[in-house]
Amino acid sequence: MKKTKLAIIYDFDKTLSPLDMQEFHLYKELGYENPSELWSDSAKFSKKYKMDKILSYMYIIKQKHPNLSKEVLIKEGKYIKLFKGVKEWFKRINEYGMANDVEVEHYIISSGLKSMIEGTEIADEFKYIYACEYAFDKNDIWPSRVVNYTSKTQCIFRINKGILDWMNDDDLNKSTPDEEKRIPYSNMIYIGDGFTDVPCMKIVTQFGGSSIAVYSDEKSKTELAKPLFNKKRATFFARADYSEGSKIDKIVKNIIDKINTNNRLESFK
Repeated sequence: MKKTKLAIIYDFDKTLSPLDMQEFHLYKELGYENPSELWSDSAKFSKKYKMDKILSYMYIIKQKHPNLSKEVLIKEGKYIKLFKGVKEWFKRINEYGMANDVEVEHYIISSGLKSMIEGTEIADEFKYIYACEYAFDKNDIWPSRVVNYTSKTQCIFRINKGILDWMNDDDLNKSTPDEEKRIPYSNMIYIGDGFTDVPCMKIVTQFGGSSIAVYSDEKSKTELAKPLFNKKRATFFARADYSEGSKIDKIVKNIIDKINTNNRLESFK
């Protein structure tokens, strides 16, 4: 039987990692004593200039870091810590998928910085990383790509059609028959932690896929994850523990089983 593709799509901050990526070490390089000062400055700047919040934090990093470069951001990624079980998660899920005729691909869609994610120990696990980027010119630094909660949905469409390259808008916008789309929405799992993930969760679930709201503690469970589930924005909710035998591990493996069963049933038609 031909293997079916499954896309597991992750937010990054507070989904695979317990903090926003800038809160591990980068804020110190910007001259702040604690991360809250960075976010406070960003919020004020955004309000003053009516600027997108993501552009605002990118501007402040650009202005305050004395030696900002792609290489610096990649090194900052080395400071990022991950939730329990994340490092072992990908190999285990890939192997489980292959044993059940399902080829698993992993993607990131994040409002964080791509170069920092590329500096983490799990960077090579992803087929594609969609996140914010800078253009580094010898005379200036400028945002080249911004991913906010609405532009995240474009990335879902790209994964669906297999048009992963940011620069290829022509093919993305062409009408494509469902049977020619690389990964159907029904074969997608979106994993995120909060309300900024809702547009992606909604797209995936309304077309037959699954979404999982993750939480790190009782507060985030009560205030974010469970409300997303109760309002049917998320299909499931689970603690951000990616260890073998955890709730999220069981959910994803059961989805793989379901896809495999559906494929077998289709073979009888």
